[in-house]
Amino acid sequence: MVGRAGRNAARAIDALRRGWAVRLVADDGAIRLMAIEGADAVTLAAFDPDGKADILISAARAETLKLANQLAAADPERPVQIERMPWIDADVATSIADPVLDLSSPLKGPFRARPLVSPHAAQAALRLARLAGILPAYFVSAPDGDAEAEASADDIAAYDDAVHLAIATRARLPVSASETAEIVAFRSSDEPREHVALIVGKRDGSPPVVRLHSECLTGDALGSLKCDCGPQLHEALHRIADAPWGILLYLRQEGRGIGLVNKLRAYAMQDQGFDTVDANVRLGFAIDARDFSVAARMLDLLNVSTVRLLTNNPNKVTGLEAAGIKVAERLPIILPTNPHNERYLATKRDRTGHQL
Repeated sequence: MVGRAGRNAARAIDALRRGWAVRLVADDGAIRLMAIEGADAVTLAAFDPDGKADILISAARAETLKLANQLAAADPERPVQIERMPWIDADVATSIADPVLDLSSPLKGPFRARPLVSPHAAQAALRLARLAGILPAYFVSAPDGDAEAEASADDIAAYDDAVHLAIATRARLPVSASETAEIVAFRSSDEPREHVALIVGKRDGSPPVVRLHSECLTGDALGSLKCDCGPQLHEALHRIADAPWGILLYLRQEGRGIGLVNKLRAYAMQDQGFDTVDANVRLGFAIDARDFSVAARMLDLLNVSTVRLLTNNPNKVTGLEAAGIKVAERLPIILPTNPHNERYLATKRDRTGHQL
């Protein structure tokens, strides 16, 4: 059964993606929001007929807008509220929200930061944006007024908790690396993303070779050369097949947890000269927003407590062990580069600690 918190968060996510108003409640007050990327002249006028709704953005985006030296924007852990000026309509707000447009739409400014009325509600709003796969940028107003959905900061914090994950079904799935593989699907009652595990080989008393692979539509399905995801996926399957047994965990955490559309925005920013780390940060997201407790929960449901982890990323080792899974050995996965992903791999090595 889906709990009340899950329903509230799911409705808020759906409303934001449709461009509808949402009310967020926290222990320090409440705010009413509309996602900037979902707003147009008509919906914005309905949400804010007087044209006075401020704009809420991430601290990283505020730094780009030259607000970082202002007192109200000085805390990097908090969102920043920009005072609404008469010339800020839906189009201008979009250029404020989306860093991809910085080169084509130079910002007018200057902007003035205002103190947050409800900091905890504002922080929850940025987390909700990541869950919805939208830019963390809103029109924000007082909590009164119509809203299609209402959620609390606690609802949002609990929404994608790995503890709600359960095995939905399992079946035999012959794949090129192993004709005897079994696929296991995992589902949470709170949210629609389904994760899967592919079990290869015959289980024995040894720790399985495990690969945590985050979904990458562009790399896994379309053969993108900008990353190494597709080759890593296929190499991992063959490495697992060569072991006594192993498990590939396919995690629905596209774009290191920021979603497909935002990942493509990061790609556009890479074309402007930013690396993957700076692109994520300038979009207003963490460098890596993935939750490895999901993988740990999947392994726990498969009765696996110790693994040999196939990864170049020490953070995966740390994340699994923090969630109660012992990593007996880290196995590197090294592949050739190509001209399109050399900078991407160098960034992983130099800025996120991948051991390449």
